[in-house]
Amino acid sequence: MKTVEIRNRFLEYFSSQDHDVQASAPLVNKNDPTLMFINAGMNQFKDIFLGNEQAKFPRVANSQKCLRVSGKHNDLEEVGVDTYHHTLFEMLGNWSFGDYFKEKAIEMAWRFITEELKIDKNNLYVTYFEGDDQDALAPDDETKEIWSRYLASDRILTGNKKDNFWEMGDVGPCGPCTEIHVDLRSQSEKDQKPGAELVNQDHPQVIEIWNLVFIAFNRFTDGKLKPLPNKHVDTGMGLERLAMVMQGKTSTYDTDIFAQLIAHLSGLCGKKYTGGDSKQDVAFRVISDHIRAVAFAIADGQLPSNTGAGYVIRRILRRAVRYAYSFLDFSEPFFYSLVPILVKEMGAYFPEISNQQEFVVKVIREEELAFFRTLSSGLQKINQYIGQAESGVLSGEKAFELYDTYGFPFDLTALILSERGWSTSEKEFEACMAQQKARSKKAAEQETGDWVEVRSDQEIEFVGYDNLECQSNVVKHREVKTKKDTLYHIVLDKTPFYPEGGGQVGDAGILLGETESIPVISTKRENNLIIHITKKAPSEKSYMAKVDREKRLSTQRNHSATHLLHLVLRDLLGNHVEQRGSLVNADYLRFDFSHFEKVSEEQLQEVEQRVNNLIFSSIPLAEHRAITKEQAEAMGAMALFGEKYGDVVRAIKFGDSVELCGGTHVNNTSEIGFVKLISESSVAAGVRRIEMVSGRGAIQYTNTKLNTLSEIESKLKSVKDPVKDVEKLLDSKSKLEKKLEGLEKAQLQTLKSELKANAKELGNGIYLIAYKGDIDGNGLKNLAFELKDIDNTVVALAAENEGKVLLQIGVNKSLTEKGVSAKALIKETASLIKGGGGGQDFLASAGGKNPAGITEALNKIEGILERI
Repeated sequence: MKTVEIRNRFLEYFSSQDHDVQASAPLVNKNDPTLMFINAGMNQFKDIFLGNEQAKFPRVANSQKCLRVSGKHNDLEEVGVDTYHHTLFEMLGNWSFGDYFKEKAIEMAWRFITEELKIDKNNLYVTYFEGDDQDALAPDDETKEIWSRYLASDRILTGNKKDNFWEMGDVGPCGPCTEIHVDLRSQSEKDQKPGAELVNQDHPQVIEIWNLVFIAFNRFTDGKLKPLPNKHVDTGMGLERLAMVMQGKTSTYDTDIFAQLIAHLSGLCGKKYTGGDSKQDVAFRVISDHIRAVAFAIADGQLPSNTGAGYVIRRILRRAVRYAYSFLDFSEPFFYSLVPILVKEMGAYFPEISNQQEFVVKVIREEELAFFRTLSSGLQKINQYIGQAESGVLSGEKAFELYDTYGFPFDLTALILSERGWSTSEKEFEACMAQQKARSKKAAEQETGDWVEVRSDQEIEFVGYDNLECQSNVVKHREVKTKKDTLYHIVLDKTPFYPEGGGQVGDAGILLGETESIPVISTKRENNLIIHITKKAPSEKSYMAKVDREKRLSTQRNHSATHLLHLVLRDLLGNHVEQRGSLVNADYLRFDFSHFEKVSEEQLQEVEQRVNNLIFSSIPLAEHRAITKEQAEAMGAMALFGEKYGDVVRAIKFGDSVELCGGTHVNNTSEIGFVKLISESSVAAGVRRIEMVSGRGAIQYTNTKLNTLSEIESKLKSVKDPVKDVEKLLDSKSKLEKKLEGLEKAQLQTLKSELKANAKELGNGIYLIAYKGDIDGNGLKNLAFELKDIDNTVVALAAENEGKVLLQIGVNKSLTEKGVSAKALIKETASLIKGGGGGQDFLASAGGKNPAGITEALNKIEGILERI
């Protein structure tokens, strides 16, 4: 049975069981600070479990894209090494929100597996929660009894808290679970050892395929459990593992999901995949898995970068490329060529990867090019370290520096060193890594207290589109202790404060009570709650909530200008332009968009002029606040990739600009005033960034520029043509610099002749040229390089510039062959100038900060040479 059919069978089955079949949420998680990526099917329903949102449907099913590469669920280093772990995977799931519970969930799961898929029940085992004394939880005998209607008792096994009690995190909804396992071994293997002994023992052919979670409790910060008012069911079944079962394979990588990717890769590199444990086979699995994670993450809006979620994606991509480089002999970009194969396999069900194919290909290719350059620089750095070291061992600290600074993986460093007869310490490397992680964790640590419930309101009303103040009641609040401060999160039943989202920053303002006022620092959305962040806990139950009016007005001017900018860029540069990120605050706007070349100066001038023309046209806002997504699309509204929209959406229209948007806006474009473009730059492969200011910010920016121009004019002889005057000054400066360069070269040649003539002959036939002066670094190096060509000569030159010392040593080849080393001489003398350095036997240097030590250093060099 093909994977496509398995997915369809699952969704059709649960649709027939009155489940609403919903689309997969984007991989990139929004409005949840605890999670970078969607890592389970339940993530998009978290608000329902938390009680922040009412379920629109009591029963739901879907196939959710998931990514497990960070945090609690981190399978990255296992991916490819074994035959069943993945970064990106599809999780088939069905949910009940206060509807059916254990009995119905188990019945439907059993019927689907044994009747729809016809999996032999003699290959099945199930586990149930054995209970836990610490949490005062009894064994889940109810689940055991239900399973006894379908399976013999020797196939119903107990499971501990780790395996059979599911928790969303350290706090929050949780409950016991029951897992369904399949034994895929041959009959002879089953006769030798019962499958019951291999369940949850990481056996590659005795695997869990389905987990049914019965959410019944809420975990609080003190560790205690409290029963939930409503009980829910949350199930998850890995499609890749299920395909392995249905297709009679012993590895998920042997299924039709990966077959075409591996075949294409094999054709590119000319090597065969055997499914074994060799590094070559691991490389095939790593690459075919990682292309799915990287491609879907980019399509859902997460570009590779050096921080946060973007760094995770870059790390996955680079892991794939380094396996290809190390074990499949790739030395140039190839990873991007797998995207069309992926689109062919998965594009029908996930249209976002089809619609974004060209963009994804270009981003991946640019990332590959950058990493191959990194590999090149890493090799150069390894060569430098080897040249400086005295033994055949590179320290773990240096290996970590290669990883941390240059993105050079440890295993690749170890491989290259071993090829040269060198080694490094993985233990030292891991110690450095642990220290870095500890520093990062300490910097990010915060302690979040439990919510203090004041009211039991379920729905939170946002009134900020129409009002900047309103009377509000406190629903709940909590204390959050960070490393720097103690903050408070306050939830109101009704609020005019816009929570950060869609690129727009959250509102600031004040909560006015009868006896106190509480400044609101910012406003954020966490799951489905609007959280007002303050430095003071509320002591009253009701407040007048007032938004900072000036900040809000400036922010929405910039937000509306962003929409106009998007329209102009698409019209001027082409329809390939799509928003890839934005930041809108009171000071300026930042707009990232897909485009694969620098926007010319002429185009930028036209962009600014066109946006201003739209502003001056006084286009009124047409807001469509509660329409369906289909209605919005019929109006021509643009939906952003990586965003999940609900049944009801809001469309913002300024003339031809129509976008789905939840932010705040001006009522007429004339309220923006005018815009000034500040900068255009590249932020990632295939993504450009424009920054602009509007309204008062544009006035301030323009006045600053005019003041600068006035100051320049005041310093020039003539103000008739300041540009021409500046050009004359620059031309004159260039001529003077060339003249000075010529004089310096002549001086160096003169000095070279003088030093050569005054070389000191030591008793052992070595000539020493020693000098102390104020030559710049390049001049000193060039002088040493040329003078060392004199037979039997050692050159020791020192210069002091602005309190800094540079020591440069050169040794003639005739002496390096006898064991005289510039690098060794530097090592002996660098401490005298309070510095350090290195180099090669024929040329080495050191930098220091002790000019008083120069004479001693030169004398020591002479002493060392005399003893040779």
